[in-house]
Amino acid sequence: MLEEWVLYDSSMKRSELLFGILRIPIDGIAVVAALLLSYELRMMQVDLIPRVQLLDPPRTLPPLEVFMETFVIPGCILFVLIAACTGLYALKSTRSAWNEAGKILFTSMLWLVAIMAWYFLIRRELFYSRILLLHATFFTILFVGIGRMSVLVIQRTALQCGFGVRRVLSIGSKPLAKEALETLLRDYHYAYLGHVRTFRGLQKSMHESPDLIVQTDPHPRSRGTAQLIDFCRSHHIGYGFLPPVLADVPHLLGVDHLGLLPLMRLRPTPLDGWGSIAKRVSDIVLGALCLVLLSPILLLISILILLCNGWPILYVSRRVGGKGTETFPMLKFRTMVRDADQQKKRLFKLSHRRDGPLFKVKNDPRITRLGAILRRFDLDELPQLLNVLAGHMSLVGPRPHLTEEVARYNSVQRRVFAVAPGMTGLSQVSGRSNLSFADEVKLDLRYIEEWSPFLDLWILWRTGRVVVERSD
Repeated sequence: MLEEWVLYDSSMKRSELLFGILRIPIDGIAVVAALLLSYELRMMQVDLIPRVQLLDPPRTLPPLEVFMETFVIPGCILFVLIAACTGLYALKSTRSAWNEAGKILFTSMLWLVAIMAWYFLIRRELFYSRILLLHATFFTILFVGIGRMSVLVIQRTALQCGFGVRRVLSIGSKPLAKEALETLLRDYHYAYLGHVRTFRGLQKSMHESPDLIVQTDPHPRSRGTAQLIDFCRSHHIGYGFLPPVLADVPHLLGVDHLGLLPLMRLRPTPLDGWGSIAKRVSDIVLGALCLVLLSPILLLISILILLCNGWPILYVSRRVGGKGTETFPMLKFRTMVRDADQQKKRLFKLSHRRDGPLFKVKNDPRITRLGAILRRFDLDELPQLLNVLAGHMSLVGPRPHLTEEVARYNSVQRRVFAVAPGMTGLSQVSGRSNLSFADEVKLDLRYIEEWSPFLDLWILWRTGRVVVERSD
């Protein structure tokens, strides 16, 4: 479906109003049913555990009439009010079932917390029955979910039959963007009426009764744009436009306000704000845990390097950090001969990476026998846990970049510095050294633009598999 930022439409279909209003009494009935069923189960001493009876006879439950007056009706009203605050009654036909389920669960939890706070903090007494309250919460989530899914199924069935579909017409000298056109043709929430190039063509198409007109070439000072907006407002038709820039990353666009004016802004990565805090906390916790658990291995490797190859044990490489403006000392176990950096200039012409600024030599003669084993299992990377704790790196992120490589990056490739580099990353677990430089950058940018905690966890799990299964 079209994203909220793509189209702003002030018109509202009557079917959306009908189904939006219908959700309120259905929620109310569901909550009342959940509370009454919980009451009856408690009176019957049923606690939903098959063949197990743990409940004593109820002694504190009031009569049903008092329960209805003091808890069922206020509880129903409270749930509806909380649901309204959490957006469960938003008049949108494009909300997904998963989004609906998440909001129902969140609303029910807030409802439970509000009830407990009322009894414990205001009335300073215990609730009638803890198991009744537990049952009530469970059945509320279940019954409200069933009711809303039923409304959603009916609404989607009506949309597929053509009732309540939003009729969209596009206008402008430029054709409608391919992605938007595919959405309008595929999504049953919309009926695409076609494209007209001129205002006269729009007037001739008014017999199609469009609900929304999308302009493909808006200009704030254009007389044609002003005329089109005035036409839509006077005919009570929704007006929308696609943003003329940054259309390649629509999920990173958001709408803020500059005073009373709407302001469209770009977030370079979802890691902005709380995302960066959550990632940093997880880096510190997991990094410290790994450092403690792996300390015997780190000590053993250090001793082996000292015995086999001599001093120094660690190799320090200057890498470019987040934002691309500063460098940091990246630590690795030394896997090459001491004068490896001096030999690099002589071996540069042997690099098998000709698709970008990276330097890579197959069967590099500078690698020691012990170093080859460490590299085989990526054990040479373990000291970077210290970089993670110091804040130079993250457990997951783009590949750390050498300063001489970065000097030859173009503007697109420099986008990888939006976040801190990582010990592992999406490109590392998606082909490793077999990837072209362009594909590596593409995967790193995909990680930056689509980051989530679950993606980090998947990459960490995938890293372990890649290390074990690696055959090259």
